[in-house]
Amino acid sequence: MSVETRRPAAPTLILGGFLITPEAYAPMAAAIAARTGQPVEVVPVSRGDWLLTSWTLGWRRLLDRTQALLQNLASASAGGRVNLVGHSSGGVMLRLLLDDEPFAGRVYAARDRVATLLSLGSPHRAIRGTALRRLVDARYPGAFHAPAVRYVSVAGAIAPEGLRPRARVLVRRSYRAICDNPDSSGDGLVPLASALLEGSEQRVLEGVGHGGWFAERWYGSAEVLPQWLDLLDADRLQPVPGPDGRDGPLA
Repeated sequence: MSVETRRPAAPTLILGGFLITPEAYAPMAAAIAARTGQPVEVVPVSRGDWLLTSWTLGWRRLLDRTQALLQNLASASAGGRVNLVGHSSGGVMLRLLLDDEPFAGRVYAARDRVATLLSLGSPHRAIRGTALRRLVDARYPGAFHAPAVRYVSVAGAIAPEGLRPRARVLVRRSYRAICDNPDSSGDGLVPLASALLEGSEQRVLEGVGHGGWFAERWYGSAEVLPQWLDLLDADRLQPVPGPDGRDGPLA
């Protein structure tokens, strides 16, 4: 039997993108904290840490770090759950935390402690993606753990002329490598077809680039944050487990 209730506001943990250091996410963390009234942390990752993610050990180091922070936030949370926000590669990696299948000798099994997994411009699917990214989508395609976990994917759509000059020379090459369509729409690095995870709630942000290197307006810009922060609101419809352990109705 299921029950109808609303989950309390949850703390948030942010895992950033490749080669982007935590200070870039400080405005995002502050905006989320102001909206939810809950603690927000950014996983501490250096550029050196990111360079190691070419190997499985590098992924495991970051996932171990993320899991430890998640457990601390969940333990201090009234609802025992945390919102995960992943930008770019971070959004792909976070999908591995949810399952109880071993990865590189670790079992994370965090789905019972996660309310929402929200990705920002994450390359979930790629024709010529790295072996580790392909592994994630092969094991856990789409919104694999829904409805126990609410999946949300946010993607930017920006015209090439809206990108910074240095990014314009790369956009077609990137889209071709990811989805084999150099004329695709996307955020300047990740095309929509890759960023919008199948089965997830989806939102496209017009005129938004992948990061500050790509465009003046990106997912973490002050004027862009209000366009997606509502997706973390506690009173949005989401599944809640009933007393028998099964997922109840949307509440």
